[in-house]
Amino acid sequence: MSVSGLCNICENADVEHGCDRCGKLVCDRHWDETTGLCTECSAETGGGRGKSEEPTNPDDMPDGVDTYEF
Repeated sequence: MSVSGLCNICENADVEHGCDRCGKLVCDRHWDETTGLCTECSAETGGGRGKSEEPTNPDDMPDGVDTYEF
């Protein structure tokens, strides 16, 4: 995507991306490549990571990783 101007979040950096959800033009710092959303929308939507994506079986987790629930 070819866009120009200042980031709609920090208003400092040059725009590199456009959010697929809200349409804000954002810099690399405020872009979540995984979700295709700005960092604000990514935070509102939970970063695009649902419960179903989390490993539920301890055998699915890498060695040396402990799970803590609060």
